[in-house]
This record gives sequence, structure tokens and C-alpha cells, in this order.
Amino acid sequence: MKLARVFFIIALMLLASLGLWALQFGGGGFGARQFAVPGDKEEPSEFYFSRLKYNSFGYRGFRGAWSQDFPRADYDCLVFIRRLSRINAPAPLNVVDVDSDRVFDYPWIYAVGVNTWSFTDEEANRLRDYLARGGFLMVDHFHGEDDWTRFMAGMNMVLPDATVEDLPDNDPIYHVLYNIDEKFQIPGALRNPSSQCRRLISGCSHNMRGPA
Repeated sequence: MKLARVFFIIALMLLASLGLWALQFGGGGFGARQFAVPGDKEEPSEFYFSRLKYNSFGYRGFRGAWSQDFPRADYDCLVFIRRLSRINAPAPLNVVDVDSDRVFDYPWIYAVGVNTWSFTDEEANRLRDYLARGGFLMVDHFHGEDDWTRFMAGMNMVLPDATVEDLPDNDPIYHVLYNIDEKFQIPGALRNPSSQCRRLISGCSHNMRGPA
């Protein structure tokens, strides 16, 4: 539970930095200019920013939904972590394919545009095993009830017995590093699929659910 709280705090920091990045640079979309990411992949690090690569509408290439705003947004998030925390994160960005056992090498992975994702049974089982072993999944950037339904279709393959819960303001997760007594969601809702033992395994920033 302590490790999950650390990952959740990182997720909150990343959500804030992604929002600032979007305001400053306007997103970038699938045709955004690409930026080089310096660093040595073998360099030891306490935290790795690892983006999940998945199949969407039959396509898995670089300009698939999984790669939206990559690598600029991810790199900016690492800059925020290095500046605002004591987490040692010198390693560059990672892209891990849900079709590969490399996902087990990284305890935190980030998925974007998840209203388009789809899994084979093998991929869903691998992601389920990843979460069961203590991995943390952060998902982001989808809008409205239709997107929520498509996102949940994938999650129901991965965690068929899990329920989605809103985290109340008095949840202990909001009082680990700072006392966050009130959440300001602009404009979305923060939700998490959890298991029966109530271990937080996924943070979800679901933008503009319902009427805007």
C-alpha cells in the first residue's frame, strides 16, 4: 500500500504537469514535431517514465493513439519530477509493448488515448499479471460516456471482477505527503479500478465525463 501511495503521488504530479504542458504547447496531436530524448537506457534510476504501446483500431505503429504527444509530454513530466521531488530519475523515456514481457521490468506505466485500445486474450492476461504483481497503471486523455465505455471494455478484459470507485477527499492516499482536503477536477474525475483487497492499482484521469 505504501508503494501504491508513492505511485499515486507521482501520478498526481504528472497529471498537473501534463495539464500545464497542454496549456503551454496546445497538445500536439498525432502530427506533432518529435523531440530527441537524451540519456542512457542502462543508467540506474528510481523511476522510469514508461509509456504503454497497444493496438488501436488494428494499428500499432508510432502514430497510433498510444503515441499521442510523445515524447515531448513525457519528457516534460520527467523534468517536473526532477525539479519538484527528490526522486532520482536520470533515465530517459521508455516505450513498453503490452505484447512483450518487458512490461514486468517497469513498476509504473502510462497509457493515453485508451478509448481506442484493444487487447488479445494474451495481452489482457499479461497486463492483469502485471497489476497483480504490484505494477501501477496510469491512464489519461479521453472524453465523454462513449469513450468511457470503450475504455472499460478493455479494462473488463484485464480485470473482469474489479469495480471502479471514486476516491473520497478523506482517503488516506491524499494525506501521505500533503494534506489534500479538497480536489479540484478541471474538468474531469479521478477514478480507480481496485481489487477486493482495496489496493490502488490504477489511476484514471477521465476528462469531461458527462455533459461538458
